[in-house]
Amino acid sequence: MQVFRYITSIWEDYEKEQEKVRDGISKTKEFRYPPVLPIVFYDGVKNWTAATSLHERVFFSDILGKYIPDYQCLLVQLKDYSNAELMEKKNELSVLMLMEKLRNAADYEEFEKELDKAYLEEAIEGSPQYLLKVMSQIIEVFLAKLNVPREETGTFTDRIKERKMGELFKHFEGWDVQAIRKEAEEDKKKAIAKAQKRFQKEAREEVRKKEQENKLAIAKKMLHRGKMTVEEIAEDVGLSVVEVEQLAEAESV
Repeated sequence: MQVFRYITSIWEDYEKEQEKVRDGISKTKEFRYPPVLPIVFYDGVKNWTAATSLHERVFFSDILGKYIPDYQCLLVQLKDYSNAELMEKKNELSVLMLMEKLRNAADYEEFEKELDKAYLEEAIEGSPQYLLKVMSQIIEVFLAKLNVPREETGTFTDRIKERKMGELFKHFEGWDVQAIRKEAEEDKKKAIAKAQKRFQKEAREEVRKKEQENKLAIAKKMLHRGKMTVEEIAEDVGLSVVEVEQLAEAESV
C-alpha cells in the first residue's frame, strides 16, 4: 500500500507540473501519465516472503480483478548479489548496496579483500552534486543503524561530497561494530546496576527513617504514661538514653 501511495504521489506531482506548463492539459484526451516502475529493495538476510502485488492484499481480487488497481513490484534482494557483482555495475546504487551489506567486522574484512579503489571513483565520476548529497544522506542512515559514532559519520559523508570515494573506507579500518555494541551493552548494565544500588540505598534509608519514627512515637507514649524510667524506655524501645532524654525535654517544653 505504501508503494501504491508513492505511485499516485508521483502522478499527482507530474500532473501539477504539466498544468503549470499548459493549463487544463490533464483534462485532455491525449494526456498521459508517465510509467512508474515500483521497486522494493530488501536488505534482510532471509528471503522475502510478503506479497509483491497489490491484488494479493485486496479481498475478492480474483473475482473483481479488472475493477481493482494492481501492480507488481520488482523485488531486489540484497542477499542475492555478491560484492563482485555489485562492483561490476559501477554506479551510485551499487555503492549504497555495498554499504548496506556491511553489518559487522567480518563483512568489512571480506569486502576489503575484494574492493577495487578505482571502482569507487568510477561509480560517481559523472554524478551530479545533488545525487552525491542524497547518497551521503542515505549512507548516514546506514551508519547510524550500525551504531557508528556520530563524529565518524561525518568523515564518511564528507568523502562522498568531495568525490574522494577512494578514501571512503579509509577510516573504517579497525572499527568493530560488535565491540561498540558490546561496550554499549556493558555501559547500559553498569548504569542499571548503579541505579539499582542507589535505589536500594535510598530504600534502606527510608526503612531506617520509618523505624526511627516508630520508635520515637512509642517512646513518646511511654513517657506520657510516666510508669517507666528513661533508661527502661530506651532499652525497651531500642533507642539510646540520650535520644529518649531529648524527646522528654521536647515534650516538657
